[in-house]
Formats: sequence, structure tokens, C-alpha cells
Amino acid sequence: EGLADYLNVDVGDTLVLISSGYHGASAAGAYLVKGLIKFPSPELNNQMIYMPLTASQDFFAADGFVTTLVIDTDKPNKIGKITDKLQSDLGDEYEVMPFVELIPNLIQARQFKEGSSLFMLFILYAIITFGIFGTILMMIKERQYEFGVLTAIGLKRSRLSIIVWLETIFIGLIGVVAGVLVSLGITHYLKANPAKLTGDAAKAYEEFGIEPLITASTAPEIFYNQAITVFIIVTLLALYPIFKISKLKPIEAMRA
Repeated sequence: EGLADYLNVDVGDTLVLISSGYHGASAAGAYLVKGLIKFPSPELNNQMIYMPLTASQDFFAADGFVTTLVIDTDKPNKIGKITDKLQSDLGDEYEVMPFVELIPNLIQARQFKEGSSLFMLFILYAIITFGIFGTILMMIKERQYEFGVLTAIGLKRSRLSIIVWLETIFIGLIGVVAGVLVSLGITHYLKANPAKLTGDAAKAYEEFGIEPLITASTAPEIFYNQAITVFIIVTLLALYPIFKISKLKPIEAMRA
């Protein structure tokens, strides 16, 4: 798309290509533009033309030849072993390179972004933890008189602890479900309408070959992973009221 804009061509126009072919032969041809592709990478979007393999071989007078073969795999964790095996089978005549060597800048950018995301996630979890813990402390303080009366009239501490624990878990479950529903709406909107960056931020993205857009993923694991993590935090913090109830003195609690 970017190259088409630069050359002022559109679908249905004819593009004349002139280059050097195999063994220095002249390469020239006229080709019909059948479609435009938009890539998230500005570099790819601004300089690439895609042709059928047979048409490209005919253009370069290199029938039956290929210069590069891209191999995709569904086992990315075994890239190293796959690369070594292919290099061993093919010998020194061919070079086998994993994607981490082909695009090191993009890999570094991804690692930096993942590290930043983990740091932000840690801060968010810390805020969530202290926020929930503060709510539980307020609940215990406000209901201290109630707990004192219940234990004074004969309610077992173990039963009272279970009731309070279940109340806390239930409130936490409502919060987790509500959070997932709200975030689903926000992420679906950002996925359909990504925010476009401008200025220096956009230039920084483009230097790494990334389209300057803030978008969102709606992959299910993102939501249930966070929901489970927050629910575990709530479950653990809900043990604190049990500890306080076990140490509760009814008379002092009713005087507070």
C-alpha cells in the first residue's frame, strides 16, 4: 500500500519492472496490479512487491530457482534444534538462519516491551493487593461489634470465620467477573478502532518497523489468566479475617 501510494498506482494499473536477471541477463516486464496489501511494518509496506513464484522466476530468467525459502513451524520453542538439523542436512552450501538472527532489532524491541509490561503488571497487582487488603481491614473494623455479639451469643469462631471468608470470596468473584466484562468491551473497541500515535512516539515505533498504533488483543487467555490471578489474591487475603476472628475478644470488640 505504501509503495503503491509512492508510485501513484492502484488496482488495475500496469507496473513496468526493470532489473537484472540471472547471470546478468536483462529483466523487464509489465505486470497488472491485482491487489494491495497493508503490512503493520512500515518497512515492508513501503518497499515490497509480491509476485507469483513462476512469474518472478520468468522475470529474472531463473526458471526453477529460488534464492530464499521461508519455513514456518508450529514449534517455536524448538527453533534452535530445527535450525541445527536443517543446517546439518543441507551442509555448507546453504545457510539456515532462525528469525532471531534475521530481525534482531524487532526481537530486542519485543523483549523490551515484554519486560516493561511485566513491570507494569507487577505494579498493578501490588495496587490491587493493597486495595483489596484495605477494603478487608475496613470491613473487619466496621463489623467488629457484630463479630463480638455473634461470638458472645454462642456462634462458633470456626463457623463465623467460614461465613466471613465466603462473603469475601463472593465479593471478590463479583469484582473479577465485572472487571472481565468491562475490559472485554474496552479491548474489543480498541481492536476495532486502534488509536494512532503521532509525533516522536510514532517515529520511535516506525524505527523498530512497527506500525504506530495502540491496539488490543481479545485472546481469551489474557482475560482468564488475569481473572484467576486476582481471584487467587482475593482468596489469600480472605484468610486475614479468619486470623482476626480467631484472636477476637468479644467484650473488647463490643466496647470498640
